[in-house]
Amino acid sequence: MTETLQLEKGREIKYVLVSCLSPEEARDISSQMIGRKLYTKQTGEAGRICNQVFICERRYPRREYYFAITMERSFQGPVLIGSSQGGVNIEDVAAENPDAIAKEPIDIVEGIKMEQAVRVQDGFPRGADQRGGRNMIKLYNLFIKYDASMVEINPMVEDSSGMVMCMDAKINFDSNAAYRQDKVFALRDWSQEDPRDHVVPAVNDILSSVAVNGAGLAMATMDIIKLHGGTPANFLDAFKLITSDRKVSLRLGFNLFSVRAGPGDSGEHFRGIMRCDVIAQGIIMAVRDLDLKIPIVVRLQGTRVDDAKALIASSPLKILACDDLDEAAKMVVRLSEIVSLAKEAQVDITFQLPI
Repeated sequence: MTETLQLEKGREIKYVLVSCLSPEEARDISSQMIGRKLYTKQTGEAGRICNQVFICERRYPRREYYFAITMERSFQGPVLIGSSQGGVNIEDVAAENPDAIAKEPIDIVEGIKMEQAVRVQDGFPRGADQRGGRNMIKLYNLFIKYDASMVEINPMVEDSSGMVMCMDAKINFDSNAAYRQDKVFALRDWSQEDPRDHVVPAVNDILSSVAVNGAGLAMATMDIIKLHGGTPANFLDAFKLITSDRKVSLRLGFNLFSVRAGPGDSGEHFRGIMRCDVIAQGIIMAVRDLDLKIPIVVRLQGTRVDDAKALIASSPLKILACDDLDEAAKMVVRLSEIVSLAKEAQVDITFQLPI
């Protein structure tokens, strides 16, 4: 359905999909959009500033399909999703007619095959299915090359000449791959997003991190730090890693501190039910090998906790053991405040034990 451009009070634009009959009309309509707020279902009540206008040729599809690539935990890898009921909300199709949706798991090592791409094209006539399959293979290669977490085409259409085209697309990229997808993430337009999200990457201004055994303990730890006036930059739930290799998990945890929280900041490391002496050995190894300059506050409770305390006490490293959760949180906040003041004054500080 084509919507008509409407100017609201204050020259704000309510509808943004417009059918134009000439290049001059396209130019005039675009000039009314750019620099003004648009209001659609996607923008919410606040609207979004229009910085760009996309102008394309109008096409007349004969058939509409749905196609997507995403990651699926049950398949432990990428999956192709296709449906002959394209051009509509795929969630509604899944609820009303789940058999209309085909899924094809892809071996991420072997890659996609043409027969797999064809299998998810239920409804494409012979010939068009091969053209659609080639499109799907190209989209899969894009998915892998650019670390996408989802590529959705709705609709993928066939026109009266048999040409298969992607008429609308949505692509999500894995933020964990931002370091190797500079060009992709440089395209991010923060004016189109919630401004509160723009603050999240700036974790270097927040001077504590949390590593824990279990997400519940993580949230409790972050809450009590917040209660005493601190704000953790992040937390690491290392439960899965601990159960397989405790020392490796601890090294990863402190690597998180040194990279994300920034050198000179204070980290807090809480643990639960695992063998405390093994955890203490991992902490000492990580602090030494990573040459951490931050003071580490550790609260250990559980099996062989006395052995763990002895190991930490005999270490010359900046590791502070604490029995009480409340006292540990207060200590982290105080250390963070010291580091914060030093940074504001552009003064380097060195912590010595006992602090």
